[in-house]
Amino acid sequence: MKKIAWITDSSSGLSKEFAEKHNIYILPLNVIINGKTYREDVDLTKEEFYQLLQKHGDDAKTSQPAFGDFVELYEKLKKEYDCGIALHASSQLTGTYQSSVSASELTGFEVEVIDSKIGDFALGKMIKNGLEMHRNGKSFQQIVEKIRDLPKLAQMYLMPQSFEQMRKSGRVTTTQSIFASLLNIHVILGFDNGKVVIKDKVRIKKRAKKKMFHLIDEAMNAYSLKEICILHGGVIDQAQQWKSELEQLYQELKIQIQTLVPVAGVHTGHGTMCVAWLRDQ
Repeated sequence: MKKIAWITDSSSGLSKEFAEKHNIYILPLNVIINGKTYREDVDLTKEEFYQLLQKHGDDAKTSQPAFGDFVELYEKLKKEYDCGIALHASSQLTGTYQSSVSASELTGFEVEVIDSKIGDFALGKMIKNGLEMHRNGKSFQQIVEKIRDLPKLAQMYLMPQSFEQMRKSGRVTTTQSIFASLLNIHVILGFDNGKVVIKDKVRIKKRAKKKMFHLIDEAMNAYSLKEICILHGGVIDQAQQWKSELEQLYQELKIQIQTLVPVAGVHTGHGTMCVAWLRDQ
């Protein structure tokens, strides 16, 4: 059996403890707040990030790991491993995937680089599935083939608190933000083949939450989901309330809670609520 190195970036949402236990190499993405650059989960926690975002959201930005960091890591790993499997956030949203591909080619380290076409919980779950396959004796190629099929089984819906942070991060124009505020418009965002798209617009916040629950219900009916994750942008109490309500609706459903990764929160803002899953088929 080949000795496989597992590589990802901090958009996977995997905890330090999990990564260390399973020898997963995580390259941190950067968030820039109030003129200072922080490495995700290295220089500050997700919770600390959202506290800062509330105060200094106006100039918050993100940046991917330096290409040299990939090269340095792959030069090291090729001395210790036979090959690698790298999973990264959607290539439509960040250049991390391409940097990983280029670093593999430059260093001569055999790495299967996979575009998850999503991020956070679903991306992390893909890695966990791959680790389980490896433990069960599946070959390198079998694992790669399976993981390459997983992005089409993943979904993530986001309910930003408002248009304001999307305006601050440059995702929407000031005119769009003002227009949305005047009309009290709230949006539901989702993923479509790696791109973030508007899935719905509603006029009342309660209706936005109702729409999110409706999307879960549709997925439950269509795919009999076994597990979902509620992700939140610094509002753990709200996430726990959602979990309680959903557990009453779906007694057999496993529901996790995670803090939304900062590189997403920079654009959607403090108070964002999300649901995500990676279905079985």
